[in-house]
Amino acid sequence: MGLKPSDFRTDVFADWCPGCGDFGIMNGLHMAFAELGLEPHQIVVVSGIGCSGKEAHNVKAYGVHTLHGRTLPFATGIKVANPHLEVLAIGGDGDGLGIGAGHFVNTGRRNLDMTYIIHNNGVYGLTKGQASPTLQREMQTKSLPKPNINEAVNPVGLAIISGYTFVARSYAYDVRHLKEIIKQGIQHKGLAFIECLQPCPTYNNITTKAWYAGEDRKDPTTGKPQSRLYKLEETGFDPNVRDWAEDFQKKMAAMDKAREWGDRIPIGLFYKNELEPTFQERISNRIPFYMNRPPAKQKLGDENGFSTVDLTEFMEDLKTS
Repeated sequence: MGLKPSDFRTDVFADWCPGCGDFGIMNGLHMAFAELGLEPHQIVVVSGIGCSGKEAHNVKAYGVHTLHGRTLPFATGIKVANPHLEVLAIGGDGDGLGIGAGHFVNTGRRNLDMTYIIHNNGVYGLTKGQASPTLQREMQTKSLPKPNINEAVNPVGLAIISGYTFVARSYAYDVRHLKEIIKQGIQHKGLAFIECLQPCPTYNNITTKAWYAGEDRKDPTTGKPQSRLYKLEETGFDPNVRDWAEDFQKKMAAMDKAREWGDRIPIGLFYKNELEPTFQERISNRIPFYMNRPPAKQKLGDENGFSTVDLTEFMEDLKTS
């Protein structure tokens, strides 16, 4: 019998605030892993600092809780050392797009076959609600003495121009949609980025659950709320690159959708290109035995600390290349 979502739960108490979107993201991860038939020993969850950093404690798999903004370098090292592991990097909007912004861009250049999920609530929730890099200019959440004066980073747009080959967005309260996006990201051959919009019920009093649901703009005829979120897959939008000749047009179409905000916010898959070789494929072109004998499967030293690595095959490959 396959594993159930509950099999990926840990005994660690999830101490997020009641109503936090992090709970939805955690449940989405559990559901995605179970439906993909993954085993805990096949997965590594790497997290950074912030409320999102606790995800590594709440998923029954290998976990690494790293330094602020350094989620992607740790995840990169793990994936390169053992390319057979399913590696997921998880961080917040501040962790990944503030102090970690340089790593966000440079990881896109490599196209490692792993998945990066950013929790985006517009604030630094763990440190009392300061404006994060994704908070819109002139917005004033409850912890700010004055409105934010900085332009916001667009995570989806930045991922596309940085080289991520799978770029998507979902919403923490739509767990089934989020689960499907996570599954697609894991199955993608290349570097997947998923922005997950989430309310922060404690510090962000503007982009709340009610705001996303459109409870402030009810239909005059039916009286029902008009949600600000719409699914790209329900509009006929095609994010898939099937030929390099159409890659630029697909990127531009995705960028146009990424700019939408306010009363219409798209979620779903913006861009997907599996024509680009992965980092593992690039290494294998240099080191043919890399996938069979990656660093994690090599004995690097004997009992005296001396190297046991046999470079004979590698040196012969260099002579003939």
